[in-house]
Amino acid sequence: MNRLLLVLIATALIFTTTAWASEPPVYTGLLSNTGAGGYDTVSYFETGKPTKGSSDFTTQWQGANWRFANAENLARFEANPERYAPAYGGYCAWAVSQGYLAKGDPKHWNIRNGRLYLNYNQSVQDKWLDDADGFIRQADANWPKVLD
Repeated sequence: MNRLLLVLIATALIFTTTAWASEPPVYTGLLSNTGAGGYDTVSYFETGKPTKGSSDFTTQWQGANWRFANAENLARFEANPERYAPAYGGYCAWAVSQGYLAKGDPKHWNIRNGRLYLNYNQSVQDKWLDDADGFIRQADANWPKVLD
């Protein structure tokens, strides 16, 4: 077989295999294993703004690496990850409400009833904010079925 044909077969197998596999419970991107894009999820609650985490303060949870700005935030997350991790594993909350998955961008966020929600971009977040409570109900009904 020639090299091009082997590459095409290998590519087809990769895409076929990943199409049948369920998605991971935490969005990390294609070339990363870091939740929330490396942002310190505790910082949203503590300072009201996203802060980049450091590789010096890292933990693993639900198959992803999570970074924090300091040891105190790392300890808070480790004591209660469900409180600080973004809803729907950091996937776009609006997309989950619509029944599909899309990346969540840690720069487009909202805290509602003590939960952190990420959205794909600013225009999606604007749409989300028009009826966040309704979209949360829809997303809760779709989660985690959308991972399959």
